[in-house]
Amino acid sequence: MVIEQQQRSTTQAHLRAPGGILLVACYELGHQPLSLASPLAYLERAGFHPRAVDTAVDELDDVLIESAALVAISVPMHTALRLGIGIAERVRRLNPEARVCFYGLYAWLNAEYLLREHGDFVIGGEYERALMELAAALETSDGTVVPGVRTAANPVPPAIERIDFAQPRRDELPELERYARLLIDGREVTAGYVEATRGCHHTCLHCPVVPIYQGRFFAIPRGVVLDDMRRQIVAGAGHISFGDPDALNGPTHLLRITQAMHAEHPEVTFDITTRIEHIIQHREIIPALAESGCLFVISAVESVSEDVLRNIDKGHTKEDVVEALEILDAAGIAMRPSLLPFTPWTTLDGYIELLAFIEEHELIEQIDPVHLSIRLLVPPGSALLDRPKTASWLGPLDEENFTYTWSAPDPRLDQLQLWVASIAERAAQQGGCPFETFSAIKRAAYHVAELPVPPPVLQKTGRRRSPRLTESWFC
Repeated sequence: MVIEQQQRSTTQAHLRAPGGILLVACYELGHQPLSLASPLAYLERAGFHPRAVDTAVDELDDVLIESAALVAISVPMHTALRLGIGIAERVRRLNPEARVCFYGLYAWLNAEYLLREHGDFVIGGEYERALMELAAALETSDGTVVPGVRTAANPVPPAIERIDFAQPRRDELPELERYARLLIDGREVTAGYVEATRGCHHTCLHCPVVPIYQGRFFAIPRGVVLDDMRRQIVAGAGHISFGDPDALNGPTHLLRITQAMHAEHPEVTFDITTRIEHIIQHREIIPALAESGCLFVISAVESVSEDVLRNIDKGHTKEDVVEALEILDAAGIAMRPSLLPFTPWTTLDGYIELLAFIEEHELIEQIDPVHLSIRLLVPPGSALLDRPKTASWLGPLDEENFTYTWSAPDPRLDQLQLWVASIAERAAQQGGCPFETFSAIKRAAYHVAELPVPPPVLQKTGRRRSPRLTESWFC
């Protein structure tokens, strides 16, 4: 009993010592990680003194790993999880006594594998309070029974409930200047990042948010969001990205926040992410968003194939995309579509149709080339797995790559995907002209389809190049 009490006392002192808890982010699309800033605030409010490292911009020092009792790794997306596994392996090698926790969307989707191979705990959904309660539980026990914290022995549901959002702590994080910047009219502007909501009201079958939130979303209090924006503006941000899965899940909430910020800082601009359906549904507030400084909208167009859109239950049609473009154009807001061109339902004709749509609507400069190479990921827990017809195309689970395998019905599409990916990667490395890159992708598609090589794509003058961030939006 005396030995056990001594061990608990040592653990308590270690967890509450500076660096006793280490938070690590791996890849968060080029912005200062809110996934570190928000739990930092929660943990500090509870009397802990965590350290935070964003490995996208800083090296993770061995000394930090060796001094930590709990290492929590943020993995909100597929790429982050791949990198996070490497962090966990370093922790196991350098500090085998430390407990490892993965948190974020892709942590929860891959919980069984992570708990078996790489970690002790997994948190999904609203992770701040669950992570704080885990740290508190580890002071007196092994932390195996904490609401929202999954272990191998305790497969609890994710933490999907409204929490008391704390003001994010960003002073522990690298300066904003080290992250993605807004490119506009030949200038670079420092960019910040906030979220006004969590989760999503919609249930697109391919989306990693859906298996966890299942159609629920929470609004983050307006005051918390505004204070976070103010602090980033003071730190040099001239542009703010709203990183919500869909910022127009709460249209009035968003409008009030952006109008209040515009009244205080009329020079600061912003961008949002929202679905095509919401642009049409809330068309009456689009001009007000433009007046408040909205420069562009990221929208998951995914495809213009009705078959693909129907199979992922996307909620819009090709005609809807055209209508949404017209609404945004009228307000002076650019659309930056994200795409999912390679799926089990994609055809070569469908891919060529997508290229024709992009060219016809002068979207070549609005779309980062990598989007023309994206292939459907089907992680464990994906809502697609519940569809009866999925069995006809789904292959085995590749746990180490966090996705079920699948092959295109037409093997030429797999060949084309690899070809387009190499073109996009080369363009990203060399900074190629968007029209030359698009022409190369178009030639590849026509070559694979055994069609006559098309003429080069020429730049038109109807649509000026939109503002954009220096980091491509993809996972």
